[in-house]
Amino acid sequence: MKTVTLDVRAPSEAMTDFARAWKTGKASRSARISFATPELLWKVLTEKRWELLKALRGAGPVSIREAARRVGRDVKAVHGDVTALLNAGVLDRSEDGRIVFPFDAVKVEFLLQAA
Repeated sequence: MKTVTLDVRAPSEAMTDFARAWKTGKASRSARISFATPELLWKVLTEKRWELLKALRGAGPVSIREAARRVGRDVKAVHGDVTALLNAGVLDRSEDGRIVFPFDAVKVEFLLQAA
């Protein structure tokens, strides 16, 4: 199963992991997309976008119109959500321009602790 982890951590921490993987040539077995703050994570991963990701799991490349049909929403609204998810690196585009969620599972990870 191909899993993506969405997490909250400082950009410097994410870059340290990237540099370590680059030097050793050993990439992580799972994909990771990091956000600098929990607020940024929730700004990108809204309720409607989460529903869209659930509908796209394992679907392969689909048109935006098909994605909108699967979630029962307006194409224009889904297009806006797709654009945000593409910009965040959560969705990809296939060679023919369709969108694809290349993962079977999503893990959201962050820690909220006392100051």
